[in-house]
Amino acid sequence: MYGFWLHIKSYFDWFYIPSISWQDILDIIIIAYIIYHILAWIKQSRAWTLLRGLVLVAFFIGLAAIFRLNTILWLAKNMINVGIIAVIILFQPELRHALDELGRKKVLKHIFTFDDKSEEQRVNDKTIFELVKTSVELSKDKTGALIVLEHDTPLGEYEQTGISIDALVTEQLLVNIFEKNTPLHDGAVIIRDNRVVAATCYLPLTERSDVNKKLGTRHRAGLGISEVSDSMTIIISEETGSISVAYMGALYKDLDEDSLRRHLQRLQDKTEEAFIHRRHKKEGVKNEE
Repeated sequence: MYGFWLHIKSYFDWFYIPSISWQDILDIIIIAYIIYHILAWIKQSRAWTLLRGLVLVAFFIGLAAIFRLNTILWLAKNMINVGIIAVIILFQPELRHALDELGRKKVLKHIFTFDDKSEEQRVNDKTIFELVKTSVELSKDKTGALIVLEHDTPLGEYEQTGISIDALVTEQLLVNIFEKNTPLHDGAVIIRDNRVVAATCYLPLTERSDVNKKLGTRHRAGLGISEVSDSMTIIISEETGSISVAYMGALYKDLDEDSLRRHLQRLQDKTEEAFIHRRHKKEGVKNEE
């Protein structure tokens, strides 16, 4: 009888399932999460074309291995290191954007906080009031403008491309900056912590193929900066006088005074949310003490 059970056990040995610990489950979940987000990022960028090309190359290398085409296999083996470096160089903007998106995640943002700007709103009510007034005035005169409001992502590299200014945000200042045929009217204005910090700044243009071809350089620049940062950009069209807002890679067109104010308050709400989070965190530290 004992020999019979041993025979049955040996028959099902191939179906043996090893014990799985909670560490293994956590490991699988983390890897699946990372792979999912990598594939989602690849599909939304030029890397999708690269991935299809790599699959095609791998297919031909597989054929070369089957038919023992030694020369092709030797070339593939010796070019793989060079290919990896070439991919990194060609897709540097996409890789940078992916890392920037990772850095914007709220979990990481709450852990890695290097500055404390919670005592003052980055976009207060007075700044919103002045920006709305400025936008309406420029829209009436069909004066082109590009105004970037910095949030969490630093815009220092773009600020350095312009002329440094340190002044409160006022309608008079912004209208004078964007007045036609003046030295500062070309380029973008960057606002940080309710102050104009630079003018005539150059912004990156979006490379998206689905953007309407009728949109000019200002709109493409506003979209471009919204894709690489969490800033909000007000765009005034010189041709039509229409007011648009670029935020998180999306473009909101033909805004009126009230809708523009609501968009700016979205940025203000994010600041207040961060302020409340940091205040509770500080209070928690004090209570522990």
